Formats: sequence, structure tokens, C-alpha cells
Amino acid sequence: MSASPVPSDLPSADRRRAARHAEQALGTDRFHEPRRTDCPWCGSARLRTRLTARDLLQHKPGTFTLDVCRDCGHTFQNPRLTREGLAFYLRDLDGHRPDGARQHRSAARAMLPHPEPESWLDIGTGRGEFPATAGELFPYTSFDGLDPTPLVLGAQADGHVEEAYRGRLTDPELRTALRGRYDVVSMLHHLEHTPDPREELRAALAALRPGGRLLVETADPTCAFAALLGGWWARHGQPRHLHLLPLSNVRAELESQGCAVDTADRHGAHVPHDLSAATSLALARILPDPDAPGRKTAPGELRRGARTVLTGAAAPVLLTATALDHALAPLLCRAGFSNTYRIIARKGAAPPGE
Repeated sequence: MSASPVPSDLPSADRRRAARHAEQALGTDRFHEPRRTDCPWCGSARLRTRLTARDLLQHKPGTFTLDVCRDCGHTFQNPRLTREGLAFYLRDLDGHRPDGARQHRSAARAMLPHPEPESWLDIGTGRGEFPATAGELFPYTSFDGLDPTPLVLGAQADGHVEEAYRGRLTDPELRTALRGRYDVVSMLHHLEHTPDPREELRAALAALRPGGRLLVETADPTCAFAALLGGWWARHGQPRHLHLLPLSNVRAELESQGCAVDTADRHGAHVPHDLSAATSLALARILPDPDAPGRKTAPGELRRGARTVLTGAAAPVLLTATALDHALAPLLCRAGFSNTYRIIARKGAAPPGE
């Protein structure tokens, strides 16, 4: 089945909208794998539905279910998106995070107590914003980047990474080419998007030299905000997050692979945006972006004007939520509300002299 042709005499914005609508009209069932009856992490059949959600960010069609394993706590999208489906829902996102620089600096600073690495691979690097930030703290380190999208080529062109690899770390050719090359491998909010996070962790360890360190940051499904906000918790990230992994599971996996865990931290990795992100998603639901990729038709000037006025009126609500996020963060992240955790693990024996 193929999409209907789009008339070539339409303005470019309307052509893009018509092309998206034609593709979406084919339905989204084709983007899902068969539903699982067991946990992809531990194999248990004791599953329950955690939530059912829609695409609150781009308003593209489809309904998505997150199941949680009653035995190990692993949370996963079920049925899971195929690689093509994930690409469909990732399309039209620019990948930029307004708070990214501060969070990237925090992650890079967490590596300062350890010896400065000669070589560092950032997986899921996108535009290379993290290597650019980390490079300020580690000026003598050579940073490379890997990403499944063409953004990594732009990161190289901008000088954020020296070598750019397009693909997935679990691809056999890349896994072989990168084996044992790096002192540090970082995976910041990357595991959520991977079809097989356990295999991704093992591939990252394979890219490390003995004694090298793996830096992981990922959403914490045990965060109290997840239960409190439900589908409005931004870290659920549907439909783009395929897995949410409890810290205990990741730690146990790394230790089973012979790693020593140097750091397992929830406080320092917390991103203070739960209330403001939920507010933004709710406002976007009430006042949808007229140019959101999921919209079928272009709104008229009257509707655009009304949205501008209402969005301005709602701004104080969003500012209040943002202020609460930052003011309460020191308390909340120590009371089970941290939305992210950070693990730093050392592969095998420590390097000489450490």
C-alpha cells in the first residue's frame, strides 16, 4: 500500500502537510510488532498495563501501551514500534533541548574525578551538543559520535566530534569497527529509544578498552512523578520511548558483565521539568500547535490569532510550574521524585596507575 500522490502545484508547506496526511491515512498498525506476552528483560509472563497514551508532542495518530513486569519492574512499549515506526514518530523533531547545556555539563562534570580520557564515544549524539559541552572540561580528549540519523554528520561538520558514525552500535559492522577503541562511552537518554537495551549495553562495553568507563543517564520509571502524572509525565515519552529501565536492573546487568559500578546517582541527574513539561503538554492538548505534524489541515488566521492570545494568557501558569520545578528540586529528588539516574561503571580491571 502506498500513499496517494500529492499535487505539485501546492505551496511547499501545504505539500508537506498533504504528504504527511497521505502517509498517516495508511494507518499506524503497520508500525507495530506483534504484542509480547513476556518481559523482554527477564522473561516473566507476569505483566500489567501501566498506561495507554497518545502522541502528546506531535499529535500524530496512534495509541501506545506501556506494560510493566511485576517481577523485575522493567517497563516497555507493548506492542513495540518497528524501526520504521520509530523513525516515523521521531521525524519532524529537531532533537534540541532548551535545558540541554546545563544537563550536559552536569553529566560531564560527573566524570571529572576520573582520569581524563584520550578517546570518548558519545552514542545517540544527535548534533553533538554533549561532546561540545564536555570538550570544554576535557580539552585533550578526542570525541567521536554515533547516531542513526544524519545529524551526526552535521556534528562532525560543526567540529563537535572528530569521527562521525551513522548507524546503531549493535550493527555488526560498527560493533566490530569500534571494538576496544575508547576510554569512555556515554549514553545519555539513549537506552529508552533502543529496541534491545541489554544488547546496547553489551555493545557499549565492547567498544571500551579494559578499565574504560561507561556513562549512562536514562529516565527512572520508579520516579514518583510517573505515578502522580501518569500519561502527562514527559519521561514516559510515548511513542518514542520503547523501554524504561529501573536502576537496579541496569546495575545488575553491568555487574554481570564484569563491571564495577563507581556511581549510581539519582540526585545529580534529576532534570527539574516534570511539572512544567506536564503543563506544556496539557496546554498543547487544549491549544494545539496549528503547524503540528499530526494536523490534517492548515488553520485559518482567526484560529491562529485566538491561539496566540490564549497561549499568552496561559504563560503565567507555565512560568509558575517552571519555578516550582526548580524551587522544589532539592527536596523532591531526595524523596523519590528524581526522574533520571546516572550510572558510571568501570569495565574490567582498572588501568595502570589508578
